[in-house]
Amino acid sequence: MPRRRTSSSSSSTGRSTGNSTGSPAVNSSAPRNRTPQPVRIRRRSFGDFVKAFFAFVALLVLVVGVPGALAVTIGWPLPSGAPSLDWLQQEITVWTFIHILTVVVWLAWAQFTACVLVEVKAALSGVGVPGRVPGAGPSQILARQLVAALLLVGATAASLTPGLSQLGHSLEGNQKPIVAAAQATPGLFAQQQEQAAHTAAALAEQASHAQADAAASAKQHGDTKYYRIQPPEGRHHDSLWEIAQRHLGDGRRYKEIYELNKDRVQPDGSRLSEASLIRPGWIMEMPGDAHGGELVEMPDAGAHVSPEVQQQIHDYAKSGAHAEERGSRQVSVPQQRPAAQQEHHQHQQQTTTSESGSNSNANSFGLSEALLTAPLLAAGLLGALGRRRRQALWQSALGAVGGRRGMEPPTPTGDAADAQDALLVGADPEAVRLLDRSLRGLAAQLAGESRPLPTVYAAWLTNGDLHLQLAQPAGKPPAPWQLGQDQTFWMLARSDAERYEDVDTAAPYPGLVSLGTMDDSRLLLNLEAVPGIVSLSGREADRAAVFASVAAELATNGWSDRMTITLVGFGEDLTPLAPNRLRHLDGIDDLIETMEAETRQRRGALGAAGHDSVLTGRTGPAQHTRWAPHLVLLAAQPSPEDAVKLAELASDASRLGIGYLVGTETGDLPGAAWEMEITGAGKLLAPLLGLELDAQLLPSAQQRAVVELFVEADPERDPQGPTPTPPFLVDISEQGRPAVYARLVGSYEIIGLETPDGERSALLHEALALLLLHREGVHPRVLASALWPRGVTEDVRDALLERLRAWLGTDPDGSPRLSADATGRLVLAKSVVSDLDVLRSLYHEATQGKGVDSRVVRGRLLTDALVLVRGPLLADRPEGRYRWLTHEIIDAQLPLLVADIGLALSAFHLEKDRAEKAIEALNAALNSAPADERLWNELLRATHATGDTDRLKSLAADLVDRSGARGLPARTEALLDELLPSWRTGVAAVG
Repeated sequence: MPRRRTSSSSSSTGRSTGNSTGSPAVNSSAPRNRTPQPVRIRRRSFGDFVKAFFAFVALLVLVVGVPGALAVTIGWPLPSGAPSLDWLQQEITVWTFIHILTVVVWLAWAQFTACVLVEVKAALSGVGVPGRVPGAGPSQILARQLVAALLLVGATAASLTPGLSQLGHSLEGNQKPIVAAAQATPGLFAQQQEQAAHTAAALAEQASHAQADAAASAKQHGDTKYYRIQPPEGRHHDSLWEIAQRHLGDGRRYKEIYELNKDRVQPDGSRLSEASLIRPGWIMEMPGDAHGGELVEMPDAGAHVSPEVQQQIHDYAKSGAHAEERGSRQVSVPQQRPAAQQEHHQHQQQTTTSESGSNSNANSFGLSEALLTAPLLAAGLLGALGRRRRQALWQSALGAVGGRRGMEPPTPTGDAADAQDALLVGADPEAVRLLDRSLRGLAAQLAGESRPLPTVYAAWLTNGDLHLQLAQPAGKPPAPWQLGQDQTFWMLARSDAERYEDVDTAAPYPGLVSLGTMDDSRLLLNLEAVPGIVSLSGREADRAAVFASVAAELATNGWSDRMTITLVGFGEDLTPLAPNRLRHLDGIDDLIETMEAETRQRRGALGAAGHDSVLTGRTGPAQHTRWAPHLVLLAAQPSPEDAVKLAELASDASRLGIGYLVGTETGDLPGAAWEMEITGAGKLLAPLLGLELDAQLLPSAQQRAVVELFVEADPERDPQGPTPTPPFLVDISEQGRPAVYARLVGSYEIIGLETPDGERSALLHEALALLLLHREGVHPRVLASALWPRGVTEDVRDALLERLRAWLGTDPDGSPRLSADATGRLVLAKSVVSDLDVLRSLYHEATQGKGVDSRVVRGRLLTDALVLVRGPLLADRPEGRYRWLTHEIIDAQLPLLVADIGLALSAFHLEKDRAEKAIEALNAALNSAPADERLWNELLRATHATGDTDRLKSLAADLVDRSGARGLPARTEALLDELLPSWRTGVAAVG
């Protein structure tokens, strides 16, 4: 169970962050859990200043005084020239021993100075573990104690290194420094807290009203209390959650503070409009039961604050009435969801108001909410699934899988069909595209300015804007990026992100992965940058759903290049999602052995390359070949001994590009930098980080359904199976003339229907095209998502469906041409046909029907089929519409189908030595499938059959010219060697 943050309420204008143990020195000889303890906020005592003073004096004496004294009293102890034999024969005097001791003192001073420099660098950077100075155990401990005491009262106290928690410890054995989250995170994630209120029960809501009434009563009596937001100190930033925790006893009461202060003018002229974004110097009116020494009570502020602050609070108190008037007109805080996500969420909420009224159901109208509410995960899965299906088509066409030429991808059924529909509705490929371009664009800009990539702990997608949360300030970001709420945030507005183009640079932060949403903002945690282990506690099934979601998104996301994801204790069935990225190990022993070897290898590679971390390596000349992240997802509970080994491996992992997410039953894991808990209600909690997210999950049922989609699309699955039949065949005889005929191959035309009204025509045509390409049926939500990517209300969707039904009309028997099947999916009647349906039917009948036994019929059917091809699919579709085609594989299916028809017709003519007819058929097919190697090879054979050598040489030269720098495919070269042995010299002559 994650520990809650607790804070003292003593009066102080400054604050310091505690270390992982809460004490600067811990005396213990046994291995201990370095899990971070709550950050304690206290005033600096007189003793702290005394310690700092003596530490400064000691450092001054040891670092400056010692060499100065040696130089003045003794001078340089070594000989001024090279030693000779006479020098060895000289008499040994007292000064000889003094000079030898002086050399020893100089060496000890140099070693101690190196220790001080190492400790100061680690303390100021706050990232990673201090390096070890060889042979300097006691010296380094002393240097660490002095540096820590000196910095404890300085502005950098909150950013002391994790080693601060182990002052006085031996550097050997099991006492290796483990990163402490409270110090390694810049007030991390102490923001976006509003959704925490959604978890409050009815009793808590009643208590909230009672507390608000008490606050109003207190205000009427003139004893209203105020709090002034403190400036950030090191990495600690004030937040409403922490203020509520300290002064109201419950961090979840932050919303009361927010409601009292939203939209009121602050001393700097700005207003509080989002609970997560507060600024130092702002005044917060507090509920009446607030307590603690940092509060200012009006009208008698006493001596707690300066007259200037008293005046600010006095002016702010006057704004309360105006704020209440504004609050009565404003119903709620504006939505803070990324624009693309907001559109999809609006779509999901507005189109299913009656369907998803209760969140207790796992599905909404047959679709998984887990996939509907995970737009980045859904987009990644959908893109990977499309690539897998295209790969299967090409392998089938090129003969990699025998006997399945022109195959149709299997049509999902049952849970797999529901999962595919949920992916189509929930996916937000535009958000993925913008995220990828923004991150790569930033990396390219920084590389152009010779600046290193900053360490990024997390990214927030909020209202279409991208906020990067840095480990430490990294200066001013390159335009169009801007500084965010403080120096540790870089922000890019959506409008600026849309101006980025694709750049040829490595993905800078491939370890980013979605964890969930808070206040309509989506959090992506950078697993490879975490300074230690991320632990996840909770019930086994709930943990598994989080692990599966993380693994699936990492394996398929669109903002990374190369990556290795190691799964232990779960996920063996997930490997079909990305066999090249995902690997499964049997146990923790195998994992530790593997990671020890990789950790050594990466340390050596970084050292040899002269890089501090993988981030600097990713911007170098080897950016595309090295420094890919390795993320370990360990769902099994490690033993205490294994946990210590993992903690030691993870202590330097962030520098090496390795991340660890480890499941635990107890919530108590050594070396856990960040602790999280998943609840049965789907909440991801991390109180020390100020997080309460609606977790992104992939439950077991949805996991199996998604994996089934990928398994069915595997090109190597059942290679000897029969050639599948197209899902929809039409009657190609005269008696089968359709009532409605749509031409999709080429320009879009519809025969048999009146042209609808102008403003409705485009939507109705697009809806009909989608239904014609999916004869198996289309879920209403999928149709709405395709037509209105930015969302639409349920009544608008239903109105369009009614117009579509009326437009299509009914068959002579009175049955509607648009209806719903047993699953609720929209299906077209057989009387509504497209030319693509006819094309498939003609080819099927020619190769597997009547054409098998009749050569004449086969030739006629293949010729008719090729005549139907008038160009690419929907050649004249308007710009900005039909974006759903990016999720389809029809753009790969149609050229392959046309190529198959051309090849079959060419073979038909060559059987009778009609080479010119064969060439004519192949050229017609090449108009629609110009990149199909099979057509070019068959064209070479047909040209060779004409006996015209010059024509064959000209075709060979044309092929060489088309291939460019890539060169001819191996099969084509072999064929030319057979048909035209002198083709290389002949091509050169023609050229």
